[in-house]
Amino acid sequence: MRLRFIFREVFTGLRRNGTMALSVVLVTFVSLAFVGAAVLTQMQVDNLKSDWYSKVEVSIFLCPEKSPHLQCAAGLATPDQEGAIEDVLTNGSVAPLVQQVHYESRDEAFKKFKAYDIDNTYATLTPNQMQASFRVKLTDPEQFEVVADAVKGMKGVDVVKDQRDIFKGLFSLLNAATFVAAALAALMLLAAILLITTTIRLSAMSRRQETAIMRMVGSSRILIQLPFMLEGAVAATLGAVLASGALWSAMKFAVTDWLHQSSLVVEYISADDVLVVAPWLLAIAVVLALVASLVTLGRYTRA
Repeated sequence: MRLRFIFREVFTGLRRNGTMALSVVLVTFVSLAFVGAAVLTQMQVDNLKSDWYSKVEVSIFLCPEKSPHLQCAAGLATPDQEGAIEDVLTNGSVAPLVQQVHYESRDEAFKKFKAYDIDNTYATLTPNQMQASFRVKLTDPEQFEVVADAVKGMKGVDVVKDQRDIFKGLFSLLNAATFVAAALAALMLLAAILLITTTIRLSAMSRRQETAIMRMVGSSRILIQLPFMLEGAVAATLGAVLASGALWSAMKFAVTDWLHQSSLVVEYISADDVLVVAPWLLAIAVVLALVASLVTLGRYTRA
């Protein structure tokens, strides 16, 4: 009997304040869509970091015959110096951080460069003008500084470069996009809270006489407040469902069906990741609605 009464009151409230309820649904939809987009963007950034950082190498360039750096004043790195550098990488204190070491001679570097120089722009370049190097793959790319510090001061080392620097600009841009989406989501969630509060307030004011009668006959506070709380929760939940559906459609058609087909290099997140985010969006919607309702109802349904 009580459940039927509660459901009837919820339906009545949504029908009486249909326009405001629709506004709550739409604002919640937009705000949670931004929340989901921010989370999915950060998931994509983490995927890219995990994938690309695992492939990058630390390049230890050896002294050429003529270098502007003081540590290379003695000239071209000698075989003994190269052997000492390799020994530090394979048997020294940083050896557990090193997964693989490849020595690239000047001839190998020249062949690799010419493969990229399709237009033969640097036709006069010779192998002797190239730098030999050690290409080091780390077990944990985040430990670059430890490995770099171990070899930077050694004789024969010209410069140490981390290929992760290539991606820093891209990741900074993606992180900025995540921040912008999160900021917009926060603003929209604030708007959703205000709308839910207003909707519940109007609903409570329109039924103030009914709630007064319920208090007179001894109805509990929870029985009085529950229909109003459920109104906000239903509207917010509908917004969360719409946001989840929109995110899933965007991921399915824009990412899985299009970007996955056009690029085999990048590992994109998929529509399945939206299914991980969706329950959290629903939880956020319900919690926001319940908190906003309780704050409002404390005044308008006080016993």
